[in-house]
Amino acid sequence: MRREANIMGNSFPTPRHNMAIICKETDKIIGQVSWYWQGEETNWLCVGVSIFDPSYWGSGLGYEALGLWTDYILQANPALVRIGLATWSGNTRMLRLAEKLGFKQEACFRKARIVNGLYYDSVAYGALREEWELLYPQGFAAHLQASR
Repeated sequence: MRREANIMGNSFPTPRHNMAIICKETDKIIGQVSWYWQGEETNWLCVGVSIFDPSYWGSGLGYEALGLWTDYILQANPALVRIGLATWSGNTRMLRLAEKLGFKQEACFRKARIVNGLYYDSVAYGALREEWELLYPQGFAAHLQASR
């Protein structure tokens, strides 16, 4: 009910905790971006992206969505110094996405996750505000526009 009231009243917290990724052609929800506090007392949060429909994987949609989302989170939270991102070593697309966006690998916790009965490493990435602003001085949206 609360989410419906927010949607109907266009009343969302700032910054938003998540946002849907919508296909322009079909208006279908195909994924989402989100964030959560890793350490609120130190202004450290982590971001994530999920593309639900595998037919959209590898299309650059995750790159666009997570890049725009990271920009949004940094602009909406001036006190943030860093943004984290965590995944598992078997998620090679996410590993490449983090690095393509400019996140730096900061930790690898060996055999810390189990997926389908197999152990994988947990891999943590981070981007500092100043690194992000050097990579995308006009913002990520301008970077996307220039690269098209």
